[in-house]
Amino acid sequence: MQIGSRSSRSLLACLLAAIMVGCLGPPAAGKAAIPAENAEITGSAYEALDTFLQDQLETLGVPGAAVVVVQHGVQVHSAAFGRADNSGRPMTAQTPVLLASTTKSLTAIAVMQQVEAGRLELDEPVRTYLPWFALKDSRASAITVRHLLHQTSGMASAGTAFEGSDTQGPEALEEGVRALSGAPLARSPGEAFGYANANYNILGLLVQTVSGQPFGDYVRQHVFEPLDMIHSHPTQAAARADNVAAGYSLWFGSFWGQTDTPAPATGMPSTTMYSSAEDLGHELTALLGQGRYGEARVLQPHSVNAMFEPRVQVDGSKGYGMGWFTRPLVESADTSRQPLDGELPLLLEHQGEWGNSHTYLAMIPASGIGVALVINANNTSAPSRLKAVDSNVLRILHGEPPAPTVVQEDWLQRYSWAVALALLLAELLSLWLALSILLRRRTSPPKWKPLTLVFSALALDAFALWLCFVYAPARFDTNLTVIVRQFPDVGLFLVPVLALALLWPIPRTVLLLWKVRMAPHPSGVSQPR
Repeated sequence: MQIGSRSSRSLLACLLAAIMVGCLGPPAAGKAAIPAENAEITGSAYEALDTFLQDQLETLGVPGAAVVVVQHGVQVHSAAFGRADNSGRPMTAQTPVLLASTTKSLTAIAVMQQVEAGRLELDEPVRTYLPWFALKDSRASAITVRHLLHQTSGMASAGTAFEGSDTQGPEALEEGVRALSGAPLARSPGEAFGYANANYNILGLLVQTVSGQPFGDYVRQHVFEPLDMIHSHPTQAAARADNVAAGYSLWFGSFWGQTDTPAPATGMPSTTMYSSAEDLGHELTALLGQGRYGEARVLQPHSVNAMFEPRVQVDGSKGYGMGWFTRPLVESADTSRQPLDGELPLLLEHQGEWGNSHTYLAMIPASGIGVALVINANNTSAPSRLKAVDSNVLRILHGEPPAPTVVQEDWLQRYSWAVALALLLAELLSLWLALSILLRRRTSPPKWKPLTLVFSALALDAFALWLCFVYAPARFDTNLTVIVRQFPDVGLFLVPVLALALLWPIPRTVLLLWKVRMAPHPSGVSQPR
């Protein structure tokens, strides 16, 4: 009996084991590996991630990078690669980096804190708090706090660009917002999504106004301190005192050079705060934790949920919340099949792009995963190369192989430095031809030569000015000053082009026409004066 009983129990155990293997075994071929609510990232994924990032540093030549992964309120992975500056100082997860547009999520936290305190109302017009606020359009009176948070104010980047400025004083934020009085509206407030950094600069000034505290001091006290973000700073001076990483730009599509690009205090709420990968992990932990970090609470759960809600459509399945783009997490899907609608979890993300810095933040609320990636460099001629790194980080963490990089920029952006160089060479050739005619003393050229040069040189100047002041600003949705300052290799050639195209045409034309007038008559006698 005992033997029979043991045999029965053994058979039952085998059946149960077989059922469990069938239920828990690997998914069927072609099934997407979508993380469940309690999914955990395996250690092998972190090893693959580090290997991938190290390989990208070597392949792209990027000087330094740091990544932090958090899940369920805990930092589960941290790694850093490369150097922070030309001294060879190693990059670390605690090294501050210029954030660029990932700054916006921090400002959104500050705004929602003031909403919770009753000092701001989301659907109140900006003029309720800044009575002097104005744009070059009467419709600006309808812009609300919510419009600014969701990038639906109607302002456009080109008409509100400030990124070429060097202002660093405490008054720069208000001065920058007051300077918008001459900016037009591209569309009516609330009509559609239109990304402009100025939206968040205005939000920063609103926080400063209703709190009665300078915006940088407010963020330091009410965001950085409770989140234990000890390597995060609102100003360039504070970041430099904390050994901020130097920024690098890719020059002429060939080599990385340590480059100083403007980081004006005017853009503190939108683009020019500083933080480390580790500190950004603290922010992600708080937001994924419904506003709580350890014993500190920076927001109530309903405020966090409001931040995450995509109230405006950007394009396709992409939306925008408050400082966060939203879309399905396609990186978690098996590339061999098309996922079904609603099958993929929600991803909240934001990239930061500056002339010498690239950052990326991502959150997956369903699995509690957050990713912070900082790179102390940017390739402005082909930023899609680093954006591909962002996407592949998510793919690797979800067990998928990295996808090949596809460069999305057109030829003008990729080779804008070469276009600028060609313009400069053409202007220098025009200058040399004009001087060769004007300085010729013994014999005078035929009249057609200086006349031909006059009109061809004016056509070249007109083309250069149109390209610089009309086409390129419209193409890159900014102004010429920003292009010169944030694309340093392009600016190196464009500045002398503009100097020649603006200052030389009038004296050149007058002198060449004078040369024609003074040319000998066919009879051999000079023309009368």
